[in-house]
Amino acid sequence: MKIKTEAALADAVKSATGPLAIEGGGTRGMTAAGDILSVSGLSGISLYEPGALTLVAQTGTPVAMIEEALAKENQRLAFEPMDHRALLGTKGDPTIGGVMAGNVSGPRRIAVGAARDFLLGVRFVDGRGAIVKNGGRVMKNVTGYDLVKLMAGSCGTLGVLTEVSLKVLPRPETESTLVMQGLDDTAAVAAMARALGSPFEVSGAAHDPGEKQTRLRVEGFEDSVAYRIQRLQSILATRGADMSVATGKASASGWAGLRDVAPLAQMNGDIWRISCKPSDGPALAAKAQAQAWFYDWAGGLIWMCLESGTDLRARLGVFGGYATLVRADAATKARLGIFHPEAPGVARLAAGLRSQFDPKGLFNAGLMEAAA
Repeated sequence: MKIKTEAALADAVKSATGPLAIEGGGTRGMTAAGDILSVSGLSGISLYEPGALTLVAQTGTPVAMIEEALAKENQRLAFEPMDHRALLGTKGDPTIGGVMAGNVSGPRRIAVGAARDFLLGVRFVDGRGAIVKNGGRVMKNVTGYDLVKLMAGSCGTLGVLTEVSLKVLPRPETESTLVMQGLDDTAAVAAMARALGSPFEVSGAAHDPGEKQTRLRVEGFEDSVAYRIQRLQSILATRGADMSVATGKASASGWAGLRDVAPLAQMNGDIWRISCKPSDGPALAAKAQAQAWFYDWAGGLIWMCLESGTDLRARLGVFGGYATLVRADAATKARLGIFHPEAPGVARLAAGLRSQFDPKGLFNAGLMEAAA
């Protein structure tokens, strides 16, 4: 069923008798069991005030439409959301609702925060068919919850987003990337930590072991970028790596590829996303025995390609983070689960929230639950 208005969505939820699979652009490969309820018809920018750095859009609005409107005012979505289509082989258009429901955040997260940090307000339909706006006029049993933060990353299991209010930021004058060649994983993570600990405002830090290439991005006014790149070269010179600088479009293209996991997209096998403490990254990569991998977020995010059907969580054991299965066949997803198992206390809290917002268990049933 394709919904075109918020009122129609509320009616559809009220009359539902079984599970509903919430769908936007259909590009993230996470459709749950149940009748498909598409919100792609809820599309359009409701309000855009460039001077106030705010934008309001219905959740079925394509991200490309929003980025085009922002570009005309020299602004952007600073958290640079990933486009999953090349990695997953999906079609359609990524929507802003899907981005916020998944809290999809790109390389710049280390500098500006996650997608949820740019979410100012929400409208959504809960499991009773009630329309809820922000944290204001809500049901008595959810008063006190930070609804904005709860909805971001909930993957449509608490309610169906219909509208989001966003903070946007100016687009910088230019960008450059310092490229270091020849570092191993441990040395690269140390170099990225050194760069992030400097005062030179690095907005991206990634390392590709296959290319033995470490990238550090700097953005801003042209003179400032040139100065900061030079200073980074100076403080990292002792790392023993060859250095070069990519500027402008060449820099931007490289980061777009890393954002969309281009180094692994064409490889055969399952794709995993590991969030961890950066200093733990090299040891986890060694334990994983992956076919290929690369680091983002200065080592705090590792993308891996493993042989199909591999239980990466069992291979890694207990560690301070989590492993998400992003690409695999349906049988592997059913056996291993997409999301990392939650600690018992967290699982109880999550189940309690779902029972409050979606008492009939309609929305994306089982999507975020651990495999049996």
